Amino acid sequence: MIDRPAPGDVRLIDDEGGQVGIVKLNEALEMAQEKELDLVEMNPNADPPLCKLMDFGKFKYDQSKSSKQVQKVRKVKEVKLRPKTEKHDFDVKLRRARSFLEDGHKVLVTMVFKGREQRHPDLGREALFRFFGELEEMAKMEREPLQEARNRMAMVLAKKK
Repeated sequence: MIDRPAPGDVRLIDDEGGQVGIVKLNEALEMAQEKELDLVEMNPNADPPLCKLMDFGKFKYDQSKSSKQVQKVRKVKEVKLRPKTEKHDFDVKLRRARSFLEDGHKVLVTMVFKGREQRHPDLGREALFRFFGELEEMAKMEREPLQEARNRMAMVLAKKK
């Protein structure tokens, strides 16, 4: 026969990560008040529920701080080109995109058409593929060049793993 914990019992972990064991909920709450900490239910589906003594405000702050650091890394940087972009300007934008990729960012390469250039999207598509060809050893194409509007075409590049 298996010993079942009584209703109202919790498995408690102290603020240093050590197992206290199975205690009554009232005792766990008293321990939390004595240490001026919060009693946090970590796994309500366990039998008995798993609870931990911790400073919940600090825990939430640390979680939000770490999620913000992850968000910083995953920004999308944009590089704009035109079908008539000259060789030197093309190379400058290429170096800029390369540095973005090395920093772990995704790069949105946008081709902007003005005036009569709008009638020749194939020239813009060629320039975008040429741009990707220069970065092919370090980047993968996440999104093929797509015509977004009459005057815009874009593709997304990301660093290869």
